[in-house]
Amino acid sequence: MWQTTLLTFLAGILAGNSIPHFVKGITRERYPTVFGASAVVNLLVGWVGAVLAVLLFQAAGVNAHATAAAVAGGLGVLVIGLFHAGPGAFGRRP
Repeated sequence: MWQTTLLTFLAGILAGNSIPHFVKGITRERYPTVFGASAVVNLLVGWVGAVLAVLLFQAAGVNAHATAAAVAGGLGVLVIGLFHAGPGAFGRRP
Protein backbone atom coordinates (compact mmCIF):
# COMPACT_ATOMS: atom_id res chain seq x y z
CA MET A 1 0.00 0.00 0.00
CA TRP A 2 2.86 2.40 0.68
CA GLN A 3 3.95 2.12 -2.97
CA THR A 4 0.47 3.14 -4.15
CA THR A 5 0.43 6.05 -1.72
CA LEU A 6 3.88 7.28 -2.71
CA LEU A 7 3.33 6.92 -6.46
CA THR A 8 -0.04 8.66 -6.40
CA PHE A 9 1.35 11.46 -4.23
CA LEU A 10 4.14 12.00 -6.77
CA ALA A 11 1.64 11.75 -9.62
CA GLY A 12 -0.48 14.42 -7.93
CA ILE A 13 2.54 16.69 -7.63
CA LEU A 14 3.41 16.19 -11.30
CA ALA A 15 -0.17 16.68 -12.43
CA GLY A 16 -0.62 19.82 -10.35
CA ASN A 17 2.70 21.23 -11.52
CA SER A 18 1.95 20.54 -15.17
CA ILE A 19 -1.19 22.71 -15.17
CA PRO A 20 0.39 26.18 -14.75
CA HIS A 21 3.18 25.33 -17.18
CA PHE A 22 0.80 24.02 -19.83
CA VAL A 23 -1.56 26.99 -19.43
CA LYS A 24 1.29 29.51 -19.68
CA GLY A 25 2.53 27.68 -22.76
CA ILE A 26 -0.77 27.71 -24.64
CA THR A 27 -1.38 31.37 -23.73
CA ARG A 28 2.11 32.26 -25.01
CA GLU A 29 3.24 33.74 -21.69
CA ARG A 30 6.70 33.41 -20.18
CA TYR A 31 6.93 31.41 -16.95
CA PRO A 32 10.15 30.14 -15.36
CA THR A 33 11.22 26.51 -15.62
CA VAL A 34 14.61 24.89 -15.16
CA PHE A 35 14.80 24.65 -18.97
CA GLY A 36 13.97 28.30 -19.72
CA ALA A 37 10.91 30.50 -19.65
CA SER A 38 9.58 30.52 -23.21
CA ALA A 39 6.02 29.55 -24.09
CA VAL A 40 7.14 26.50 -26.06
CA VAL A 41 9.29 25.23 -23.20
CA ASN A 42 6.38 25.67 -20.79
CA LEU A 43 4.01 23.84 -23.12
CA LEU A 44 6.43 20.91 -23.37
CA VAL A 45 7.16 20.85 -19.62
CA GLY A 46 3.42 20.87 -18.87
CA TRP A 47 2.69 18.14 -21.40
CA VAL A 48 5.53 15.89 -20.21
CA GLY A 49 4.48 16.39 -16.59
CA ALA A 50 0.90 15.38 -17.40
CA VAL A 51 2.05 12.29 -19.30
CA LEU A 52 4.36 11.25 -16.45
CA ALA A 53 1.55 11.77 -13.94
CA VAL A 54 -0.73 9.46 -15.92
CA LEU A 55 2.01 6.83 -16.14
CA LEU A 56 2.60 7.03 -12.38
CA PHE A 57 -1.13 6.68 -11.68
CA GLN A 58 -1.21 3.58 -13.87
CA ALA A 59 1.88 2.09 -12.21
CA ALA A 60 0.52 2.79 -8.72
CA GLY A 61 -2.15 0.09 -8.70
CA VAL A 62 -4.84 2.59 -7.76
CA ASN A 63 -7.65 0.02 -7.93
CA ALA A 64 -6.20 -2.02 -5.07
CA HIS A 65 -6.14 0.94 -2.65
CA ALA A 66 -8.56 3.49 -4.09
CA THR A 67 -9.10 5.58 -0.96
CA ALA A 68 -5.42 5.85 -0.07
CA ALA A 69 -4.60 6.69 -3.69
CA ALA A 70 -7.25 9.41 -3.87
CA VAL A 71 -6.09 11.01 -0.62
CA ALA A 72 -2.40 10.84 -1.57
CA GLY A 73 -3.01 12.21 -5.07
CA GLY A 74 -5.13 15.03 -3.70
CA LEU A 75 -2.46 15.90 -1.14
CA GLY A 76 0.16 15.95 -3.89
CA VAL A 77 -1.90 18.45 -5.89
CA LEU A 78 -2.46 20.53 -2.73
CA VAL A 79 1.24 20.56 -1.83
CA ILE A 80 2.36 21.74 -5.27
CA GLY A 81 -0.48 24.26 -5.38
CA LEU A 82 0.61 25.75 -2.07
CA PHE A 83 4.17 25.82 -3.34
CA HIS A 84 3.18 27.75 -6.48
CA ALA A 85 0.89 30.07 -4.51
CA GLY A 86 3.62 30.74 -1.94
CA PRO A 87 7.31 31.10 -2.66
CA GLY A 88 7.39 29.19 -5.95
CA ALA A 89 10.51 27.64 -7.42
CA PHE A 90 12.33 30.93 -7.85
CA GLY A 91 11.19 32.83 -4.76
CA ARG A 92 8.75 35.68 -4.48
CA ARG A 93 8.59 38.30 -7.18
CA PRO A 94 9.02 41.93 -6.13
